[in-house]
Amino acid sequence: MNETAAILEVKNLARDVPTKNGPKTIVNDISYNFEKGRIYNIMGPSGAGKSSFLRLINRLDEPTRGQVIFHGENFNQCPACGLRRKIGYLFQTPYLFPGTVRDNLLYAEDKLTEDDIQRLVKQSRIPPGIIDDDVENLSIGEKQRVALARLLAMEPEIILLDEPTSALDPTYTKAIEDLIKCIVKERSLTVIMVTHHPEQALRMGGQALLLVAGRLVETGTADEVVKNPKTEMGRRYRDMEMQ
Repeated sequence: MNETAAILEVKNLARDVPTKNGPKTIVNDISYNFEKGRIYNIMGPSGAGKSSFLRLINRLDEPTRGQVIFHGENFNQCPACGLRRKIGYLFQTPYLFPGTVRDNLLYAEDKLTEDDIQRLVKQSRIPPGIIDDDVENLSIGEKQRVALARLLAMEPEIILLDEPTSALDPTYTKAIEDLIKCIVKERSLTVIMVTHHPEQALRMGGQALLLVAGRLVETGTADEVVKNPKTEMGRRYRDMEMQ
């Protein structure tokens, strides 16, 4: 596969959920190709279906209609557990397993050598002195870095980030953003990140997808979608969020 080939494709992707008034479509007929080694910002107002779309890409939820294609193969033909090692998911709140930082990394990959652990710690900018500390004693920013390092231990090709800085203060937010951009460059990873803040999409750069009411209404570079949207819904979102 060349560097610009689509690593992940979604085709007419949709998900309906039951409500007391009947089925509600929360992801509505989305088609898009994601390329290797790039950053994609999933933007939109609250309730736009951003996180729901991300969950479909990881098979945390199953689509009602449409397909997700990874390396040319339909998701339904891929074992879910193996798929999630290649397409990792980082939640808003870092969920760590009881034990130390080292324990968490070894949980993801029990064949890690000490050199592997040190490499992950360095790459994720975890203070080396806390490797054998209990994760319960870490700050929220340190926990998020450990969760990211644990994800990287599985050697994923795609990382899905669901508002990974929403619980962090501005200092940690900038640090995590810089860390993600460095990892994309070093590992040639594809990163698909949900963000509620257009300013964050501008800092991250790369591409942007704007969702409104479950539909994909605008795509382009982050700069284009945030600053110069082509659609009326895109302009409304800009005017609402960039006041």
